[in-house]
Amino acid sequence: MRKNFTKSQSGFTIIEVLIVLAIAGLILLVVFLAVPGLQRNAHNTTAKNDVAAVLGAVNEYTNNNSGALPTQASGSGNQVSIGGATSCSTAGANCATAKVGYYDASNISISTSATVPSAPATGTLIIVSKATCSGNTPVISATTARSVAAYYTLEGGAVQCQSS
Repeated sequence: MRKNFTKSQSGFTIIEVLIVLAIAGLILLVVFLAVPGLQRNAHNTTAKNDVAAVLGAVNEYTNNNSGALPTQASGSGNQVSIGGATSCSTAGANCATAKVGYYDASNISISTSATVPSAPATGTLIIVSKATCSGNTPVISATTARSVAAYYTLEGGAVQCQSS
């Protein structure tokens, strides 16, 4: 008598399960390796947008004050006041404001020195008066009396300079 051997139970073999687990592990590995880079890029984009907002506030202050450059930046949290007042909400305050997302207002300063400051730490923004950018470094010159340059370091260590 002959018996027909048929597969009476359906299911996955151990090899099939191991292959699926290996593929899932590779996908998770790729995702976990990509996340820090994506976060760094998002932070750097936010930092660059903040720099543009602060430079816009500096230009607004300069236009409202007959071409005079601001001498200080102040504020707290995400609200930066550019100019002489500690708060632009004060009546008669001669200043301009910018809202930032990456920088804390206490880490934004204005340099009026005749020398270029050293490269700022990550999370710090320096507005250099009477300067333009030469590559990624501000250059102070008497011919740029009404220009400013933003000097900052991105996450990952890249030093940047952006002229107004």
